[in-house]
Amino acid sequence: MPLISILVPIYNVENFLEKCLESIRLQSFEDFEVICINDGSTDNSLHIINDFVLKDCRFKLINKSNTGYGNSMNIGLRHCQGEYIGIVESDDFIEKDMFKRLYSVAEEYALDIVRCNYFKFSRQNKMPEDLYYIRRNKILKPIDTPEFFYQPPSIWANLYRKDFLNKNQINFLETPGASYQDISFAFKAYALCDQLMFINEPLLNYRIDNINSSVNSKNKINCVCVEYREVLRFIKSYPDIYERLKFHIPLLRYNCYKWNYGRIAPKYKLSFLKEWKKDIVNDFEENRISRKYISPTKLKNMLIIRYLPLLYRWIKRN
Repeated sequence: MPLISILVPIYNVENFLEKCLESIRLQSFEDFEVICINDGSTDNSLHIINDFVLKDCRFKLINKSNTGYGNSMNIGLRHCQGEYIGIVESDDFIEKDMFKRLYSVAEEYALDIVRCNYFKFSRQNKMPEDLYYIRRNKILKPIDTPEFFYQPPSIWANLYRKDFLNKNQINFLETPGASYQDISFAFKAYALCDQLMFINEPLLNYRIDNINSSVNSKNKINCVCVEYREVLRFIKSYPDIYERLKFHIPLLRYNCYKWNYGRIAPKYKLSFLKEWKKDIVNDFEENRISRKYISPTKLKNMLIIRYLPLLYRWIKRN
């Protein structure tokens, strides 16, 4: 049985896939399996995967019709045989010692999750993500350090102990055609994690110039709402954790929704504001709004969206 299972979700990434899979094949840590989940690609992706399956027995193919990211990842999770699970997105690539480093830290400190830093890269630039606010090289329990929840989900920067995920039934939403399904997965994993360590070494290259990436999709306007509603449903099922984190939910959601509002096409903005308003109203009704956590400016914007969403749209347009 391999020590690590590496999940690679794949959909129409022929321009980047070979570099991704080759970076995994050449890892200095060799005791792994690679589960390539082809989600109905219509380009040359399947051919590229088959080439790797033929030349390296550690590569395995799950070939399926297009059912979306969440379903693909859950199928992959069910097929993992390793003690640990890693994720590599198919348009990214990893540094040679990534899994050697993560595995050694996870084993040394008996961690549920070990997290590394990463490079944000494009054709023009490559620089490490600035995660200055996260304590490094210390064993953490995320609910004791809520700042951990404010970083990007970046589920592919982590190595997870499989038993931890299975015991807590942590998986992905399977909303058909949805994106950003890493949001609720990451939140659940961090909220239930007892032992986590962040190491500041950038060990993965996160591509930011793929025009087909979900972060560049202007059509899936309400996917972040679905994910944050799942976060709230989940956290309410753990009353102790809910009490620790409930005042952070509106601010985490505000930061995410504001980013989403800025990227979507103008014709979708009012529709999105109406969904945002629903969640703000719910936060006020259920007493999750606290001035201790939310700045006056952000609180003002929340109130404008709650009562005058058209005004917010006008302000942001001018």
